[in-house]
Amino acid sequence: MTSSEVLLPSTRRALLHRVATAQSEGRAPSLVAAVRRDGQIAWSGARSCVDGHEPDGETQFRIGSITKTFTAVLVVRLRDEGLLDLDDPVEKYLPGTDAGQVTVFQLLGHSGGLGAETPAPWWERTPGTTRPQLADVLGEKPLIHPSGHGHHYSNPGYTLLGSLVEALRGDSWADVLRREILEPLGMDRTTPHAQAPHAGGWAVHPWADVMLPEPAEDLGLMAPAGQLWSTTNDLLRFAAFLAQGDERVLCASSVAEMRVPAAPSEAGDWAGTYGLGLQALLRANRTLHGHSGSLPGFLATLLFSVEDDVAAVVLSNATSGPLTGTVAADLIQIVADAEPRMPEPWRPLPEVDGELLALTGPWYWGTQVHALKLLADGGLEFQPLRGIGRAARFRARPDGTWVGLNGYYAGETLRVVREDDGTIDHLDLGSFVFTREPYDRSAAIPGGVDADGWRGLAP
Repeated sequence: MTSSEVLLPSTRRALLHRVATAQSEGRAPSLVAAVRRDGQIAWSGARSCVDGHEPDGETQFRIGSITKTFTAVLVVRLRDEGLLDLDDPVEKYLPGTDAGQVTVFQLLGHSGGLGAETPAPWWERTPGTTRPQLADVLGEKPLIHPSGHGHHYSNPGYTLLGSLVEALRGDSWADVLRREILEPLGMDRTTPHAQAPHAGGWAVHPWADVMLPEPAEDLGLMAPAGQLWSTTNDLLRFAAFLAQGDERVLCASSVAEMRVPAAPSEAGDWAGTYGLGLQALLRANRTLHGHSGSLPGFLATLLFSVEDDVAAVVLSNATSGPLTGTVAADLIQIVADAEPRMPEPWRPLPEVDGELLALTGPWYWGTQVHALKLLADGGLEFQPLRGIGRAARFRARPDGTWVGLNGYYAGETLRVVREDDGTIDHLDLGSFVFTREPYDRSAAIPGGVDADGWRGLAP
C-alpha cells in the first residue's frame, strides 16, 4: 500500500485544506507538513508562494528548539549507561560555572531557574563566536529564579547540557548526535548546517505583502538549543522513536520517562507541561507530546499521540505567521477523529497463573469497593468501581511484591499479606488495607472492627 492509499480521500482533502489555510492565512513563503500512522508516512502536503516550487519531504528547514529534544535524548542515554545521575549537580561535570548547583534533571525540564536567553546581543541573529565560553552564554547572574521551584524555559540551560555531553563523550555535540541518534534512526537529512535542497528563511512584513531574507547563523555553543536543520520525513522517524523507543538509541521505558512532566508550567505560559526535553499538551481530550521550534526565518513543530499512533510535522520558512503548533495538533485530530485506530483483538492469556487469578475481583478499602484485574502482560490493574478514584497499574517485582506504575500509587508497593496457613488475609497498598469484605472482621484491619458488627437503625 502506498502512502497515498493509507488514508481516505476525504481525510487527505481535510489535511490539505488545513495546510493550505495555514500557509495562506499565515502569509508564509512556504509550508510543508506530513503525518505518520501505523508505522509509515500516511500523508504529506505543501503550499508555496511560488507555483510549482512546493517543498517536499526531503526539503530541509531549520527546526530551532526541536533540537533540544535530540540533546535531551543524548543526556538520557548517558544516564542509562551509568555515566551520570539526573540528580547530579552540573558542577560535577562542568566545574567553574555560576550555575553549577543546578541538577541535570532541572536543566532537562527547564526548572533550574536559569534565564530564558543569553546576554545581549540577540543570540539567534548573531554568530556563535560572539559567545565563545559558557560564561558568555550564562552571563554574570545566570540564576533568576530558585532552582527546582517551577518551570522557566531556558535556552542557555540546553547549552550546558550540550557541553555536558561533550565533556562525558570526549567529542563534539554534533558528532555524538550523528553517531548516537541520526545514523541509527536513518535520519541522514538532519544536519547542523543546511544541505540542499533546503528552504531559505524569510521575514514577512506585518503590514505589507513583502519579504526580507533572514540570516542563518552558526550558533556555536548554543547549537544544542536550536541549531539543527531537518525534513518532515526525518522528523516523522524521530517522532516514531519518541513514541515507541528504539533499543539502538533509547529503550521504550526511557522515552516514556521523557514524556512525564518534570515541573509545573509558569502561570500565563503555554497551556501544557514539560518533561525531559519534551513538551506535552492536552488537545481535544488527547495528550500530545513533541516540541516546537523557531529561529529567524523558520517555524517548526513535531507532535505525536501515543494512544492514537499518529504523528504530525509542520515546517515553514517564516519568522512569524503560521501557527505550526496549532496546525500539527489539528492534523493529528483530523486523522484520529476521521479514521480512529482499530483496537487490537482481544486474546486470552497464553496460560493461567492460579495464584494471580485468586487475587482478582473485588477488594474493599473500608467500604469503598475496588477491582483487581489481571492484564495480558502479566501486570495488575487496580481501580475503583464507583466514581473517580485512585486507579493504578502494577508490575511484579522478583520478591513477590508489586510496584505502582502510574497515578497516586506510582512507585508504591502492593503486598499480599497471608495467614500462617498461606491463605490471603488482605492486600497492603502503601499501608492501606484492602479486604475481601467491607471491614472484614477476620482481617488485620488497623483500629479493629466493632465487636457487634454491622447493624440497622434499631427502635
